[in-house]
Amino acid sequence: MDGRVTDLGGGYTARRIPLETYRDACARLEDRIFGGNSVYAFGRAPRPPVPLGETFSWGLFAGDDLVGWSHAEQRDERTVDMADTGLLPEHQGRGLYTRLLPELLETFRAAGYVLVTSRHRATNNRVIVPKLRAGFFLQGLNLYEGGLNVTLTLALDDTYRDAMHARSGFRAATGEAARRLRWPEARPASPAPVLTLPLPPGSGPDLDLGGGYVLRPVEYETYWHVYAALEDSAYETVSLEWPRPAARPDLDPPSYAWLVGHAGEVAGWHYSRGWNARTAYMVNTALLPAHRGAGVYSRLLPAVLDALRAEGYDLVRSQHHATNSAVLVPKLRAGFRLQGLEVGDHGVMAVLVLSYEALYRDYMDVRSGLTLPRGEVARRLGMAADAEA
Repeated sequence: MDGRVTDLGGGYTARRIPLETYRDACARLEDRIFGGNSVYAFGRAPRPPVPLGETFSWGLFAGDDLVGWSHAEQRDERTVDMADTGLLPEHQGRGLYTRLLPELLETFRAAGYVLVTSRHRATNNRVIVPKLRAGFFLQGLNLYEGGLNVTLTLALDDTYRDAMHARSGFRAATGEAARRLRWPEARPASPAPVLTLPLPPGSGPDLDLGGGYVLRPVEYETYWHVYAALEDSAYETVSLEWPRPAARPDLDPPSYAWLVGHAGEVAGWHYSRGWNARTAYMVNTALLPAHRGAGVYSRLLPAVLDALRAEGYDLVRSQHHATNSAVLVPKLRAGFRLQGLEVGDHGVMAVLVLSYEALYRDYMDVRSGLTLPRGEVARRLGMAADAEA
């Protein structure tokens, strides 16, 4: 076993430990770490456990004290599953998991694995966000004995990553990815010219986003004119091209539109509309290629959410390609929760919902199994008053 010690900073270290040490730590500490979760109690198993393949267990130490662990198991001939990670509550929130993760992934790569999987409660953003930032993709939701789990997969093979982008509709299938999917390669397309549009007049005052960027509210017609002119410059996604216009007129919900401006020109846009009486839907956001990677989206998002809250909505919904982590991460960090995967004419989309009310956030934690129903959530679900016990 590799006896190397990894310094995680702040007095914390990680090192490989025997399987028996990991199991002993679970028996001693798991109630302190996971005691607030909801897991169905099956009782005694009628069959013996499946034989283990290769295993990887790490201990996390504060000084000489074991305060957490990460355990992974071989799933098949190309996949390793990150089955269990735990950290005592008093040591959480210090970035230890984020600092440990690259060490774990490099170990799996060196061992020859191609895919790394993990499963987490769907509302556990504290773990999902660092996984997405490390390159994992959303690949499914599963309602199981512990609640609602999200399945994440990291490809240590770039071609597989490209294939997953094609599966989700985020990018076209080309080259080796198309061949391995047995898909015809996407027709070559000439790069769309990036037009320059002057920033049109707004319907209200600009909001300074910093770095020379402004967020300008505009009428829907102004937004639509800009969107129609610049859409091909902003997206590489692949959607179903309907052969005819819709036979029915579109709905006419309340709409809210903004343009992002920089140096007097259009740099991007955002459009939201009412979804229902309680929910706003963030329909469309884009930044032109020259304006990406500067943190503009992360600064734009709070302003839009504040505006929608001022309109009286309780919830905000959005949909994004399941492999578009560049947008999923800031959304989850802003408080959105993963609430579904939906296949439609734009591809495989992750459905995210943000609640302005703590009650609904607590309710979703109960649904996912991350917490037990207590207090107001229990009462609103019609449970007995002693559900807090």
